[in-house]
Order: sequence, then C-alpha cells, then structure tokens
Amino acid sequence: MNIAEMLAFIAAGYVLKRLVKSEKPFDYLRIIVNDFLLALFIFGNVASKDLAYLLSIKTVFLYVFLIIGISLLPAYIYGHFVLKNDPWDGALMVLSVYPNTAALGFPIASLFLDDITPAILYSTTNSMVVLPVATFIAAHYSSGGASVKKSFLKAFKFPPTVANLLALALVVGGIHIPVKILEPIQTIGWLSIPLLLIYFGSRITLRSFEWRKLIEVGTFRIAIPFTFVFLTLRWAAPEVFYSVLVEASMPPAIAANAILAQYRLKAEEAISVTFVLTLFVIGLFVGLSALMG
Repeated sequence: MNIAEMLAFIAAGYVLKRLVKSEKPFDYLRIIVNDFLLALFIFGNVASKDLAYLLSIKTVFLYVFLIIGISLLPAYIYGHFVLKNDPWDGALMVLSVYPNTAALGFPIASLFLDDITPAILYSTTNSMVVLPVATFIAAHYSSGGASVKKSFLKAFKFPPTVANLLALALVVGGIHIPVKILEPIQTIGWLSIPLLLIYFGSRITLRSFEWRKLIEVGTFRIAIPFTFVFLTLRWAAPEVFYSVLVEASMPPAIAANAILAQYRLKAEEAISVTFVLTLFVIGLFVGLSALMG
C-alpha cells in the first residue's frame, strides 16, 4: 500500500463519519478489525517464521524498551518541572509513550520493506507493554484508578496480543503450520490495514488544537525516538532498521486517545494533536522513502 492509498482510506473514513452520524457502524468496524482481522494478520506473519529468524532480530525487542524509556522519561521530567499540576501533564505522557504502530506503522513500513514481520513484532510487543503503562498514567492524573491485575488482564485480552503470543509459542516450539493454511490467514488478515485507516479517518477532529501541545507531543513521541534510532541503528539489517525507525516514530495511537477519553483527561486536545502529527509523519516518511529510493 502506498501513501496515496493510505490517505485515500483515511479521507474515506473522515467522509463516512460526516455522512453517517451514528457511532455504531464505526464501533462495529473497530471490533471487526481489532478482534479478528488484525489478529489474523499478526498470527499469519509471525507464525510463518522460524526460531532462527526471530533470534536474528532480537534487536527489535531491545529497542521496544529503549524507545519507551526515552519517550516517557523526558516527558515526565518536562511535565514535572514545566507543566507541574496541569492535567495536560498526564495526557502528554500517555501520548508520548503510546504510538500508532499498527494502523499507520504497518503501511508505512511496507514502503521500505517487503517483509514487515519485524515491524509487527515491534508493534505487538510495544502494545503489550505500553497499554498498562498508559492506563496507569491516565488513572493517576485523573480521578479514576487502576490495579495491576486489571491492567494486565486488559493487555492480554487484546486479541492481536494473544495471536502474537500464540504464534511465537508455535515458532519457539518448532511447530510449522502448512502454507496452504497460512496463506488464506494472511490474505484475510491484510484487510485489517485499509480498515484500520478508515477507522482512524473517522476519528479525526481539529477541535481544541494548540500549537504548543503539538510541539510537546511531537518532540517526545516523534523527534526524540526518530533521532535516537537513526543515529544508533544504521548498522543493522534494513528490515530491522526501517521497521524500528518507522514503528518508534509513529504519532500517538487511537487507543491512547481512547484511554484519555475514558479518564476524561484532555481528550479533545489529544485528538487534535494526534491528527496533525499523523499528517506530519506521513509526509516525513514519504520524503525519506523518496531519498532512500
């Protein structure tokens, strides 16, 4: 999928939301994509690999934790000393630590790579780690609360995470699924990509937009991770370098905005910033792909 097609799907989602006033069709779309199609896509891609392949890209797993740290820690320090008791402090940390690694990460990674399995592994590992982290942060900076048990249960009940763990277990156990079974799974699962983009487009809004907040989120969520990966991972194999560079530099996730909305923590400002940064990131990687091509 190229950038023009990505933008077309996003625009389609935006237009559909304006034509269809009800939220129900988009809620159903989210459920179909997250609970079924994306899980198939992830399972098919990961299960098709072997253990030697996974060990060869162990750097991907290391960078998941490095990027979480270098995004969250500076955002926390900035919020503590500059924003202080402003509720935006918590929202900024959630947006900084939780990137949109699936809906945009997979299509953008495909601009550079034929095999995006490293990007999928980065995305699913990252999602499993940051979901409870983001939930704790949002709960702490609002009137709500969340226990360790509930956060982990929520993370492991996410079907794509379960699909990833199951596929990894099969690979580690040396169990190979026949190609005639995997190919239909991958084909059907690929439909998650355009549908995720349509869903994202349906969430777009520019209400409560502020340039200062755009710069803050852009710095901690995009600029710092992009610079770190670009400077430290250029030596790696292309499939590792581009996968990590793309996934580490994605704008905030739709799920991050959903968590902020659930805890009533600056959700409208967050959605506005997320939309603008998404357009920026698309432009960034279009330019980079042109230079590298």
